[in-house]
Amino acid sequence: MTQVVRHRAAARESGQSYSILGYVLHVSSRVLAAHPEANAAIRGRLRPTIARYGAANAKVTLDKTMGGRRVVLSAVLPGLDSLELLDIQKKLEHLKDVDPDRAPEFEGVRMLHRLPGPVGRALFRRTVRPLATRDRFMGTYAVTSLGHRPVDGFHSVGGTTITLGVGRATDRPVARDGRVEVAKVMRLSLAFDHRVIDGAEAADVLTGIKEGLEEFDGGPGTGE
Repeated sequence: MTQVVRHRAAARESGQSYSILGYVLHVSSRVLAAHPEANAAIRGRLRPTIARYGAANAKVTLDKTMGGRRVVLSAVLPGLDSLELLDIQKKLEHLKDVDPDRAPEFEGVRMLHRLPGPVGRALFRRTVRPLATRDRFMGTYAVTSLGHRPVDGFHSVGGTTITLGVGRATDRPVARDGRVEVAKVMRLSLAFDHRVIDGAEAADVLTGIKEGLEEFDGGPGTGE
């Protein structure tokens, strides 16, 4: 994460703050868009149907309070592969600040919560069943971050073909050119649906994200 750390520091000096999650979304969305086999969804068991999507829509999870209760909500950020880092960061900050009891983004969730449990679950399944529109409600891949907690690694399944788990970025000893140095390291996990892709494709996706973060060089709209 050395390049990301350098970019964050340079951006901070110019008055712009970026979260680690923003970098992960920026890089992963471009990798997923380049891997349509993984940027996909499946429906059915006996005769499964797979839909592949051109744009990368990321589903992110949010620790919120709604109706006086602590809940984990999700929101879909569409077309991230065509957005710059600054635009992605603005979307994350908006989601962080909004009140789920009032924000229009969560009107659907509020409606489901008002319904009896069985009715709400049935309505949700009916809504996300069509593959043509599932990417709007479930995203084409999911990202869950526990980087704000003292958690190094975990695995999550977000109901999508690819789910990324983002741990904390912390100082660790690393070997470079025969020497031991201290560098910022982040563990990134990937869970995948074996009905849609195999382990080789999943490894390509994870490798692409890893390399994209390690080699991050800024660009338009990123503060450099």
